[in-house]
Amino acid sequence: MTTITARRPAEVAREVEQSVGRGEHSFVLTRIDHGGMLDRERLGAARYAAGLYSEVGLEEETPTAVAAAR
Repeated sequence: MTTITARRPAEVAREVEQSVGRGEHSFVLTRIDHGGMLDRERLGAARYAAGLYSEVGLEEETPTAVAAAR
């Protein structure tokens, strides 16, 4: 599983495309917006770049991070 840390959707897509070129097909994006709009945009870019037969998701948010965000 490849971890994607890029912040901008275009950079996320570029990282995913490069990884797919190396044979990777499973990706997890680090959360930067607690699952908000920016994370969803990044997730969409990653899914588009990864293709139909890849797994793409957001990392799990820890309870401590959730409590700190409130």
